[in-house]
Amino acid sequence: MKSLAVFCGSSNGHAPLYVRHARELGRALALRDITLVYGGGCIGLMGQLADAALLAGGKVVGVIPKSLLEREVAHLSLTELIVTETMHERKSIMADRAQGFIALPGGFGTLDELFEILTWAQLGIHTRPIALLNSGGFFDQLLGWINHVANSGFIRQHDTDRLLVGTEPEQLLELLLASHAVDAPPSPPKWADTR
Repeated sequence: MKSLAVFCGSSNGHAPLYVRHARELGRALALRDITLVYGGGCIGLMGQLADAALLAGGKVVGVIPKSLLEREVAHLSLTELIVTETMHERKSIMADRAQGFIALPGGFGTLDELFEILTWAQLGIHTRPIALLNSGGFFDQLLGWINHVANSGFIRQHDTDRLLVGTEPEQLLELLLASHAVDAPPSPPKWADTR
């Protein structure tokens, strides 16, 4: 695997663990020569992640829309910074440049990016691995909701199984790399139950 897109918050959050995990993941990617593709900001977990990867000698590609250049404060020391016109273009470029995806703690934007990439996998648009770094149980309630939706008949088990979950950056990265090495299962002929 040569590149990974990481979705995460433009804030640090309240738990120091979120920052530690973002920095550990950035460093781990750099040490494996995996290019980090992320939202292009220099603040919050985005900045922590990018700074750690750069400090360890990694390549970092940031993708940020013009409207967020000031709000998210674009990181100007990246290997490459791509400025887009729209959020849709940002997500599309990040997806095109990545061979896998990881979500760290974050807010609405992080969940928007995660669920779009999960939906694209469900629809057969890609077969790349998708993972959650469940730092300190941050995503426990979200994972419970996903199970509830599956048990209620709106998501197939095949699609919930796509989401890899780990609690430590190194462990999750190894899980994701192992998943990438295995051929992805073919998508089922129907993604929804039609009775």
